[in-house]
Amino acid sequence: MGASLLAMLRRELQLALRRRSEVLTALAFFVLVASLFPLAIGPEPELLRRIGPGVLWVGALLSTLLGLHRMFADDYADGTLEQMALSPLPFAWLAGAKIAAHWLVCGLPLVLLAPVLGLQFALDAPALALLTAGLLIGTPLLSLLGAIGAALTLGSRGGGALLALLVLPLYVPALVFGAGALSAQAAGLDFGSHLALLGAMLALAVFFAPLATAMAVRIALE
Repeated sequence: MGASLLAMLRRELQLALRRRSEVLTALAFFVLVASLFPLAIGPEPELLRRIGPGVLWVGALLSTLLGLHRMFADDYADGTLEQMALSPLPFAWLAGAKIAAHWLVCGLPLVLLAPVLGLQFALDAPALALLTAGLLIGTPLLSLLGAIGAALTLGSRGGGALLALLVLPLYVPALVFGAGALSAQAAGLDFGSHLALLGAMLALAVFFAPLATAMAVRIALE
């Protein structure tokens, strides 16, 4: 099973590399969102530090949304998804491999870019470290929750808009606790509870999201 999952992960990464333009579009969107706010608001450091965490988290959230509709759509269109469903391997494991590949391609680059973009908002080193830690926990959660929405809208007309409507409410807790950790740190309060809640949501999503995704894909295939 381990070899099959690694093969699935490698396949998904290879397919993503063939669609480099989509990955670069998401990263460019994140950079533009993070860069335009300081230009529009002005160079006041205190204001930039206050809004920076929220801007970076919203940018990461929206950038993750851009590639979600392609997570299952291509395999659904060419029949590959049906073959995966007929595989002797649990489909939830295969869905988990696709989600992991999505995070490696779309989520991890955002985590690596965030500290650099955070410098535009006059964030100090502890705040940048906390931002990176929060995104490292939060972006896999976004991919896991987004996979459920991508599976539920599979094959539907206007699936992109419907996907956003389904997924954005699920993203709100991650956004609140992720940005709230930095706000708490700036106020001199304990921020560990915010990260703990993010980690708890991630742990639950790692267990339940692949199962829910697999069930939604099977419904779409029927």
